Amino acid sequence: MKLGTPRWWYRRDGGPAPLTRALLTPLSWLWADATRRRIARTTPAIIGAPVICVGNVTMGGAGKTPIVRELLLTLTQRGVAAHGLSRGYGGKLKGPVQVDAARHTAADVGDEPLMLAQDFPMWVAVDRVAGAKAAAGAGAQVIVMDDGHQNPSVSKALSLVVVDGETRGGEWPFGDGRVFPAGPMREPLKVGLSRADAVIVLLPIDVEQPDFELLVQFGDMPVLVARLEAAAPVPRGPQVGFAGVGKPWKVEKALTAAGCQLVDFAPFPDHGDYDAATLRMLSDRAKVYDAGLVTTEKDWMRLPPEWREKVTPWPVRARFDDPAAVDALLARVGF
Repeated sequence: MKLGTPRWWYRRDGGPAPLTRALLTPLSWLWADATRRRIARTTPAIIGAPVICVGNVTMGGAGKTPIVRELLLTLTQRGVAAHGLSRGYGGKLKGPVQVDAARHTAADVGDEPLMLAQDFPMWVAVDRVAGAKAAAGAGAQVIVMDDGHQNPSVSKALSLVVVDGETRGGEWPFGDGRVFPAGPMREPLKVGLSRADAVIVLLPIDVEQPDFELLVQFGDMPVLVARLEAAAPVPRGPQVGFAGVGKPWKVEKALTAAGCQLVDFAPFPDHGDYDAATLRMLSDRAKVYDAGLVTTEKDWMRLPPEWREKVTPWPVRARFDDPAAVDALLARVGF
């Protein structure tokens, strides 16, 4: 059974679970040390195409996939053969395999790769080296890798760290700085940033400017600001929303900010399956309010075909505030 993201992870004061954090802290030391050792001992493989890694230093919910989509779109519009690469979390296929949006399901390849494959060549592979080589062998001039900042197996031409720009209500993207499982960090912030070429701060739909206190965390490192934008209007009338993502509460806020008439919202674990009982429960909730059902594009990919007609997907996109800064980064890898 998958568990939802603890919201107290993202409290700057550590939240309401001091005993839990204290008990989990020794495990977090082991996690951080294992990550450090794995990175130090691995010699990255050279791939026949430059790899742009879009990663993060937290456990999820930062917004990597919208950034991957925007980079793939930018490169493709320039006539570059850009392919995406993902581990395919949640999918049963080990790969390497190119995602066929007409044939594969989220159960095969994962929800995010299936979503991206609607528009771009997309590969999944548990072995990132094998996946990257397969993409290069299929003609990829550049590979945009979704996640993998802590995976040292592939040589990266460009390493980008995506940071959630949500800093309201006592929440902080890095919580109180503790490493998993005592906090949201995959590794200490300074350690993760030491291997990055730039930071991308992704702002929620209803936030105009990034928090200055957040920006100063990155020192002299290049920082790009991107923001989520609705790619389609929210459905009209009362809606019951649901989402199984890293931070489902952000989806609720975004739908409300975009003008959706939410009468109820159900959070689920990231990449979780929607079984028959769960879907009946959601349908019953909607009937109580005489409402429709709305979810993220990613969640919609995980729905059974017969349920997709009953649920409205709400897509979002990431847009960079300074396209010239993106151009400067891509120029580093020859594009």
